[in-house]
Amino acid sequence: MELFIGIIVIGCGIYAIAWIVKKYQKASLYDSLKPRLDNLDRYNLELDQKRDQSNREFAESQKKLALQRESILLLAKQKAIGFPWLADAYSDFYHLEDLKVARGLETKSHPAKKAAEEVREAGQRRRTAERKARLVEYQIKYYESLFPWLSELKSEDVDDELIRVSGLTTDGDGDDDPVRHWLTPEEYRKLPNNQKCELALERYWTKKKTKWEIGRDYERYIGYLYEKDGSAVQYQGIIEGFDDLGRDLIVKNGNSTQIVQCKNWSKEKTIHEKHIFQLYGTLIAYQYDHPTEKTTASFVTSTSLSQRARGFAKLIGVEVKDGLPLVRYPCIKCHVSKKTGEKIYHLPFDQQYDKTIIEVEKGEYYVDSIGEAERRGFRRAFRYRGLKE
Repeated sequence: MELFIGIIVIGCGIYAIAWIVKKYQKASLYDSLKPRLDNLDRYNLELDQKRDQSNREFAESQKKLALQRESILLLAKQKAIGFPWLADAYSDFYHLEDLKVARGLETKSHPAKKAAEEVREAGQRRRTAERKARLVEYQIKYYESLFPWLSELKSEDVDDELIRVSGLTTDGDGDDDPVRHWLTPEEYRKLPNNQKCELALERYWTKKKTKWEIGRDYERYIGYLYEKDGSAVQYQGIIEGFDDLGRDLIVKNGNSTQIVQCKNWSKEKTIHEKHIFQLYGTLIAYQYDHPTEKTTASFVTSTSLSQRARGFAKLIGVEVKDGLPLVRYPCIKCHVSKKTGEKIYHLPFDQQYDKTIIEVEKGEYYVDSIGEAERRGFRRAFRYRGLKE
């Protein structure tokens, strides 16, 4: 019995010692962790304070931006009458400022310094590039408000624009016969001359053309209609390119001169008053340079005019011919040489085609086919080299 009691006493003593040791270990661990816990509490408190400060700064920034935007938009609305692009510029600028504030807030939580620095550098590069791009965009809008014809270039491909700027086409600008551009080498080698020309002419009409080439053909077609009625037509737009001053055709009949602007646009597009104003401006400039001529202006288009544009045209005396599409027409020019009296025909891709003026009263005209031109005694034009043909 005494032995049993002794064992119990010893067990209780061991348990008591173990309990004391465990308590001591916990106390030691608490003593070592308490400073770290205190630091963590302080850190959380600081984070809460920073978050509250950021929220206050954000709210204050939003309030300032709202006041600035209200003032700027008021200014933009006042200026938008003359410069509508300015309102867009201000709106875009402050939209980007909003995005900048938002990005700053998104990167505050759990910041990574290296990544944040990379983001800032990339953002700065992006901002610089975007600023330059937007400045160019606004400049273009401003230039379009001054020169309406610039807006027409937007829909053209780069290749079209290179053709327009350089004046290069497949219409016989090289040393070879321009018919070669429309035939295979075998066709050009084997076919008789008249058949080569007929095939080239057919492909000229049926091939897919650039917008610039379609616009050129439209000017030629409108010029043909005037020439058919006995007027002499100078193809200013085709010959001079950007230097045409908005005068696609200069049509003369006696002492009367008509300045014609041609627009071959899709039916979905509408002619607005700025195009009428441009034509009227170039008419006034022509009248100033040619005071003895009786000069008028005519606007010819495949599409329609807005009601406002039509009203302005009527008010300032600009004739309007709309809804006039491009169709295939007799395009071979049969011309009589003023120097030799020789009968010569020109195809649309021949070098001197657009410089050749058809004068009906002198027995000159357009025909449909090579065969018809040859039956009437006309021969194909030689390539012009600065010498007599």
